[in-house]
Amino acid sequence: MDSFGGSGGRLLAGRYQLVSRLGRGGMGTVWRAVDTLLGRDVAVKELHLDEGLDGMSALDVQQQHERTLREARTVAQIKHPNVIVLHDVVEEDGRPWIVMELVDGRSLADRLAAEGPVGPGEAARVGVALLDALRVAHARGVLHRDIKPANVLMEAGTRRVVLTDFGIAQVTGSTTITETGTFVGSPEYTAPERMSGRRTGPESDLWSLGVLLCTLVSGESPFRRDSLGGVLHAVVFDEVRAPEAAGALAPVIEGLLQRDPDLRLPGDEAARMLRMCLEPGDTPEIPLEYTPTQPAVPVATGHGAGYGATGYGAAGYGPATPPAASVAPEPPTPVAPAPRRGGPRRRTALMAAVAVVALAGLGAGVAALALDRGDGDTAQEGRGGATATATTAPGKKPSGKASPTPSTTAVPDGYELVHDPKGFTIAVPKGYSREDKPPRVYYNSPGMEFRIGIHVQEQDPKGPLRLSREADARGPQNYPGYRGGQVIATDRKGQPAALWAFIWNGSADDGGSRQTYDLTWNEAGKMYDVWVSAPVGRKSEGKQYFDTAVSSFLPSAGQN
Repeated sequence: MDSFGGSGGRLLAGRYQLVSRLGRGGMGTVWRAVDTLLGRDVAVKELHLDEGLDGMSALDVQQQHERTLREARTVAQIKHPNVIVLHDVVEEDGRPWIVMELVDGRSLADRLAAEGPVGPGEAARVGVALLDALRVAHARGVLHRDIKPANVLMEAGTRRVVLTDFGIAQVTGSTTITETGTFVGSPEYTAPERMSGRRTGPESDLWSLGVLLCTLVSGESPFRRDSLGGVLHAVVFDEVRAPEAAGALAPVIEGLLQRDPDLRLPGDEAARMLRMCLEPGDTPEIPLEYTPTQPAVPVATGHGAGYGATGYGAAGYGPATPPAASVAPEPPTPVAPAPRRGGPRRRTALMAAVAVVALAGLGAGVAALALDRGDGDTAQEGRGGATATATTAPGKKPSGKASPTPSTTAVPDGYELVHDPKGFTIAVPKGYSREDKPPRVYYNSPGMEFRIGIHVQEQDPKGPLRLSREADARGPQNYPGYRGGQVIATDRKGQPAALWAFIWNGSADDGGSRQTYDLTWNEAGKMYDVWVSAPVGRKSEGKQYFDTAVSSFLPSAGQN
């Protein structure tokens, strides 16, 4: 049977039933298939071995075959939502067949052909997703070597970006001019050091990403020419300029398209800059680099220290579900930061400008609550806000135990201070209802648009920062549409703390994406986790609720 044209209906390895051909490229044919053992749809790639090329012996083909299997096994170990999932590798008719996740969607190449260029915000979103995927792949020593629009899929409905074809079935030497003089790969997207046969590494993938970003915003590769020779000359020698349509992406593109790999924009810095370029409604309202200038909220005695100034400093290549006894908002292995190297001055200016803009809008939502505890049941009114009476949690009877928590304290207008049976006090907006979902407690707005969560737990030796980074790394597995994740090292009352912010698609009842802000810290022998989840369109309001909740939070003595 003709393997390229008539394999439909064929059964591979007694398990994978080929249904229809999805597409064919220079390296193989991709089929829609059914895994008859598990009853799921899959994609199967039939690889074209190059025995017909001049100068390739049967031994060369066998070596290529073995290399393909090694690479497939390596890629199968990469676990990331923006990387295609490899399920299996089988051998049939002396050739490898790669069994992969079937992504319901189309490639970026098809999207560009049908709809034309995309805006800088959408290009930035795609770039962030691909950088996250490359971070994980590079950490395992896997280079993609053929990043181009045809190898990036966009899942329908979720808009998930999926990177495919990790160098599978390429001849030894990867994307270079081979001994036969035949170019294997995509010249327009290949880094100049690879063209010239010099050393290659993760930086070569970053060059290809820079070309892809150009293509997304302009509609075609900046190195497209009429001949292969023209393409090679353009990649190696022609002046590189970001297209006018790139807008704020220009410094990122120019940084990624530095011909000297040592001067090329590192992946972690590119990710930070791209996040600044995301659409305003789709990124956390937290400056990526921020030196605090506001002092901690003053407190007289006891547990009354307020929420200290937060030092928001981004770390890592990209964004860093929660363990059972650690960071856990509603319903991981962190990567060390890549060393920074030289690059265009424009990207430094852009990062500074964006940081200033973001900082300007941060402080307004912070509610400063000063708690002054005396020997009696009353507390002096602090800075701002009205004096309110502390109450037990709505719907709960008093515990009957004498509590040292003050019965009155300063809270902002529109809030009430509640004493929760779990052993803490917190200021929440009036009208919020309490929901006990052990081991967590929620205070929900009418209609559940805003949710304030609290988790009191035993301290973990890993500490808040590591736990938050691990939760962030697992975020894509546990939160549909997880994106924009950031983990910030900060402090609360002089103790180390971690601030985690991210966006996700929300549950079926939420009606849209949600922004979550989460602070975790150790205090009085316990670890406390306080978070707020809000609709993305109202995240500024959610941030105010979060700041007030954290500022007012107070463990109840004797109930730790």
